[in-house]
Amino acid sequence: MLHFKSKEIILVLLVLFSVIFVAGCTNEAGPGTDSKEVSIGYVLWDSEIASTNVLKTVYEQAGYKVELKAVDAGPLYQAIADSRIDMSISSWLPATQAHYWETYGDSIDMVGKNLQGAKIGLVVPTYVTIDSIDEMNSVADKFDKTIIGIEPGAGVMSATEKAIEDYDLDYTLLASSSAGMAAQLTKAYPDGKWIVVTGWSPHWKFSSFDLKYLEDPKGIFGGEEYIASIARMGLKEDKPDAYAILKRFSWETSDMESIMLAIEGGEKPEVAAQTWVDANQDTVTYWING
Repeated sequence: MLHFKSKEIILVLLVLFSVIFVAGCTNEAGPGTDSKEVSIGYVLWDSEIASTNVLKTVYEQAGYKVELKAVDAGPLYQAIADSRIDMSISSWLPATQAHYWETYGDSIDMVGKNLQGAKIGLVVPTYVTIDSIDEMNSVADKFDKTIIGIEPGAGVMSATEKAIEDYDLDYTLLASSSAGMAAQLTKAYPDGKWIVVTGWSPHWKFSSFDLKYLEDPKGIFGGEEYIASIARMGLKEDKPDAYAILKRFSWETSDMESIMLAIEGGEKPEVAAQTWVDANQDTVTYWING
């Protein structure tokens, strides 16, 4: 009889252990419950470095652990479509990243616009005496027949490649990086050197230098852009509070540019972001709590 009871006790203990083990291996945050962890993907544009660090700081204020993942635009869309990244506020539409949206959009949640009035195109200092892309061939030597670009695969790079073809420009598009493009512009500007770069706004360079977009009669670079917030499918159900913060996040060009200028002036992105968040607590409180 004692032997039988011992077997019963052992069986009960085994069942309890199995329950505890399974519970430990199960995500404690089920549907509708935030796990207080989010991942944010972004591209290494000055604008997106600024905005993403602000969003990270906001989530941290709300009690979240945040992982930032810097990737190129194509891999970013793919990672969100595959649910390997929770969200991004780096989606430039409708033209700049149209190709990626056409490829992955059916598998991504379009949360909403976080900034309006954005723009891309070819940018030159105002001392340059042409005003349109279709005038570029007549002064190609002044630009060394070179357009200074950013990362390969960026939407503005694809648009510039098409502009070179459609305008039959005798130019080479030099791939670089956002920082590399800005460095070349910063070097050329004080000497009045002619330079043409792939540009977008918001960007700190428009506050630091007198610049202009070259007119685009063929409309290759599109019209007014917006920056959108996007998320993996299921984020709204898995982490509704985190999703709500992302949904409410929106701001103005002047906000973003102030942070970009601070970073360009030497502040670390996380410090510049924290300074802005501290100075705009009413806005941040609304983003977090509604």
